[in-house]
Amino acid sequence: MYSRRLEISVGGFVLFGALCLAFLALEVSGLAQTRSTETYQISARFDNVAGLTARAKVSAAGVTVGRVIGIRYDDKTAAALVDIEINDQFATFSADTSASIFTAGLLGEKYIGLATGADTVFLKDGDVIYDTQSSIVLEELIGKFLLNMGSNK
Repeated sequence: MYSRRLEISVGGFVLFGALCLAFLALEVSGLAQTRSTETYQISARFDNVAGLTARAKVSAAGVTVGRVIGIRYDDKTAAALVDIEINDQFATFSADTSASIFTAGLLGEKYIGLATGADTVFLKDGDVIYDTQSSIVLEELIGKFLLNMGSNK
């Protein structure tokens, strides 16, 4: 009787710990579907989005202001269109805002950084950002470096 109660207690404790670990993993990874505020959607046109994924963060001045909700290929412009969801509390991005793809650390995850301009008209739902800087592909940089080293000999 005593050992059965102990086994059930230990099993409950292990189950509780596993649930806490799963919750923590979801919160840290940004996969949790918690939406506390209203949002609006914009798009940004990039020539290269190598390494950027859906659910990547979108930040301005180091503050997370939204998330990437989708990436699609535009046949007409031969470019990638990144759909972005911005929290309504950050509705003051000017129409001349620029977007760049950055890497968190040397080999970290990719994210989009927004830099607002000086225009008095603000981005609204459905607008597109054309002033963009594409992702830097590490393999391309290494290849260019090696080619330049070989040509200097």
